[in-house]
Order: sequence, then structure tokens, then C-alpha cells
Amino acid sequence: MRNVEIIGYGKYLPQNTINIDGQIRYRAGEGETQLTMAIHAIRQALEQAHMDISQIDLIVAASAVDIQPIPCTAALIHEQIAKGSEIPAMDINTTCTSFITALDTISYLIEAGRYHNVLIVSSELASLGLNPNQKESFELFSDAAAAVIVSKSRDSQTGILYAVQKTWSEGAHATEIRGGLTGFHPKYYSDKTRAEYMFDMKGIEVLSLAAKKLPLMFEECYQESGLSMEDIDMVVPHQASKALSMVMKRCKIPEGKYINKVGQFGNMVSASVPVAMIDAIENGEIKKGNVVMLCGTAAGLTTNILVMRY
Repeated sequence: MRNVEIIGYGKYLPQNTINIDGQIRYRAGEGETQLTMAIHAIRQALEQAHMDISQIDLIVAASAVDIQPIPCTAALIHEQIAKGSEIPAMDINTTCTSFITALDTISYLIEAGRYHNVLIVSSELASLGLNPNQKESFELFSDAAAAVIVSKSRDSQTGILYAVQKTWSEGAHATEIRGGLTGFHPKYYSDKTRAEYMFDMKGIEVLSLAAKKLPLMFEECYQESGLSMEDIDMVVPHQASKALSMVMKRCKIPEGKYINKVGQFGNMVSASVPVAMIDAIENGEIKKGNVVMLCGTAAGLTTNILVMRY
């Protein structure tokens, strides 16, 4: 076990919402940007942990889409909250599962003593990249941000019990934004190529691949960790789509044992898992000492499972 714990958390949801068939979706309004949402969530996390930014020794931005190509998003966040300091800043990106990947990765650095208090923030302005001609994705995504502060555990029981990540590149082009960087340079933008710069998802293809691979990953998780579903108090999956219940059933996770808030939040990309987790903590669905499983799929197709005692 890697002895790390979450000592502070915060989330930010835009004021604007829209209602689509009874489901709520969040849309950033005037003055709300990917950066401002991240800062709101960070300040809430610092306040909740009773900490000052000077006590943070690593800033990690774990978002699917960056604010700009360079510098890294973490450096732009650093400018807002830690300018003048020497706190290192880095991005960790596996699109929708970036938060899980970041938590897994930095746990080793904390365990090794390289860092002591790490700030992880996921912030997404998904609405900017949506294609109105793709009804499925256009009606699914929301804007949001979430931040956590991770430190060495104060007891030997709290920490990460197991984690695994896999990538199945046969799904690499099932979820993508092709335009904007070197593969499809901005100079090629026109009314004809506009769709290349918007989010493109082949939902059935993604769902089919995930439904095949995820159950096998769960079985592998139980075999390698020695845990069973009976040992898990709550599962926090990526709020990928309205098909979440079907995928959970395929993975033999019973209703009532996983967080399903697609109707309340939508798919918040990398912020989905931390927002759902923080909301569950605030509502008492996750309590101190619970064994919590974070899991999800991301573009790539990348899949993650992480089990921690909260």
C-alpha cells in the first residue's frame, strides 16, 4: 500500500445550467474560464485543508484539454496562485481519466519522499469543443473543476491499495479532436474543416470496446489485489454517459454501490471522477475509512482502476 491521503478538496460548478430531457448540464458563463474554475476549486481545497499555497510543493494539472499548447496548464495555474515561488508544476494527461492517473503517479513520489503536499486540479471547458451536429455528445458534456491536496498518510491504514492502467489503441480514433496542433494545424481551419476542431465521438464503438475490456480489468484487479467487490464500500466511475448503469452491470457492480450522477452533472471529462467523489464525500456517501474504487475509460482507449482506503 502507498500511504497517501486526501487532506483537502474543492469543486467548482458554473452558475449557468441547461436542462436537457430532465438532465442538468453546466455551462461556463461570462467571466468563467477553464483557469478561473481551476482557481476557485484550488482555493476551496486549500481552505478546507487549512493550508496556504506556500505549503504545496508540487502543482499538477490533470485535464484532458489544455488552456493553450504551451506552457503547460499547471504553469498558468502557478501564475495565478503561486507566482514568485519555485513550486514545480507539471501536467499529467490521459484525457478523461487524468485525475486517476495523476493520483496514482504522484502517490509514488510522495511515498518516496520527493514531495509532501501535492495539489492536483482537473478543470474542463468541454462546452467550447462540442459539435451541435453530434446530438449524443452535445447533450452529454458539462463544464467544471475539482482540486484535491494529497499528502503522506497520518496512519498506516489510509492509502492506495491497488491501481492499474491499460490502453487499447484500437480505440484511438473513436474519441478525438483532430485539429488544433501539429497533426491538423490551425492554419487549415475553415468553415469546411470546422468539424476537425470539435469533439468527435463514435459512442457505440467506444461503448463496445469498453464493455469488452473493463470486466476483464475488474477480474484482474480482484486477483492481483486480493480484494473482492464485498471489500469495496463505494465505486466512483467516470460519469461517461447514460449507459453507465449498463457498464456497471456488465462489470458486476450492483446498484447502490456506485455513484451515478450523469443526470445531475453530465460528463465533466477529467473533472468527472473528482467532482463525483467530492460530492459523495460531502453527502456522506463516502466516509473516512471507506474503501473507494475510482475507475473509468478515456480516449485512447485508456482504462483505469484505482482502489484506496479514504
